[in-house]
Amino acid sequence: MNKKNKSNYLFPLLIIGVAFFIIGFGVGINGIMVPILEGAFSLSKGMSYLVLTATFSAFLIFGRPSGVLIKKIGYKKSMVIALLIMALGMLLFIPSANMSATMAGFYMFLVASFIGGIGNTLLQTAVNPYVTICGPIEKAAQRMCFMGIMNKSAWYLGPIFLSLFIDVKNPLMDQAYIPFGLAAGVIILLAILIYFVSLPEVKAVGEEEDTQDADSHNEMLATNKKTSIRQFPHLILGAIALFIYVGVETLPMASAIDFSKAIGLDNPAQYSGIVSLGLVIGYIVSIFLLQVMHQKKALILFTLIALSASFCLVRIPAQQAIYCLGVLGFAHSLMWGTIWALAIDKLGKFTKSGSSILVMAIVGGAILPLVFGFILDAVKMTGMVSEAMDFQKAYWLFIPCYLYILYYAIAGHKAGLKK
Repeated sequence: MNKKNKSNYLFPLLIIGVAFFIIGFGVGINGIMVPILEGAFSLSKGMSYLVLTATFSAFLIFGRPSGVLIKKIGYKKSMVIALLIMALGMLLFIPSANMSATMAGFYMFLVASFIGGIGNTLLQTAVNPYVTICGPIEKAAQRMCFMGIMNKSAWYLGPIFLSLFIDVKNPLMDQAYIPFGLAAGVIILLAILIYFVSLPEVKAVGEEEDTQDADSHNEMLATNKKTSIRQFPHLILGAIALFIYVGVETLPMASAIDFSKAIGLDNPAQYSGIVSLGLVIGYIVSIFLLQVMHQKKALILFTLIALSASFCLVRIPAQQAIYCLGVLGFAHSLMWGTIWALAIDKLGKFTKSGSSILVMAIVGGAILPLVFGFILDAVKMTGMVSEAMDFQKAYWLFIPCYLYILYYAIAGHKAGLKK
């Protein structure tokens, strides 16, 4: 980061932390909407996971346009617009709930989720690079862990908040206007706050031509020889890793309630909190771990933990296996920030374009849960012994996903970069 930008970013990062909380709250609500919509509209597993597809598909469609918009109007104005769009998505859930007696209501839910996803796309494109480049790149994962605590705490609170008004076991939508209206109001208030506070713009190394630092100048010259963002293989491989990561991060949260219902556990809604609790604990541990361990080595360690938990998830009895979802949450805590930091490193003038590509990769949160839902439907048709075992068979999807992330942590992040 440029010397003139090395001011105190504590207050701006606190504001960004609240934005991460809003992002997590929206994703958490989407997770609990899967079983709610399944019950309210009598949907198959595959169809119910379409609510996640509607939200996360926006990242693929609007990822690059979001990067273009941020280039034109800056981070701050982009965050304000993003929050207002997210608020609109929340408000559209209200008429969707009022049509819960027909499939038209379900499709309206998908539209509302997609609009909320547009806002989420723009917000993610702005806040993630902001946190990454507002300080030393080697400490980026640590800053992301702080943001992750805010984000995943909201993942935990979102389902609990919604369950106060909608019963997961017997979903009725007559009071849905209360939680969605309140959520929209809070998001609008945050947009107003960000509009009026001082939120300095930041630049990555090589984004501006007048840098005086010798090392930064040399990096800028090397980057300026590139003519396309596709000439950074470590970025492309990182985008694939993020695509996979967001899918495997979303899947435990989205499936925990259904899995607990299949096992026959009481109060299924509380089990969505296992994943969020694991994430928050993981973030706290990561903050201290990254003081003594390089973020690349930490990524390898946490990916190995995820692989081990995945094998336990599919092999041990379901009553105990469900707690492996919490271990996966713990392992996921370090992945987002580290993969993002490794992928965006040394992009220079392509930083904002690279960020938009990474945000597009968040569409993995739409694809992998949907694939999981259809695998689950297919396994059921084969006549497995129990519904809980059906889930465990479908959870094999985790294994190849973590193997790719392990590859990126060991070698993929070095592709195309000078040693």
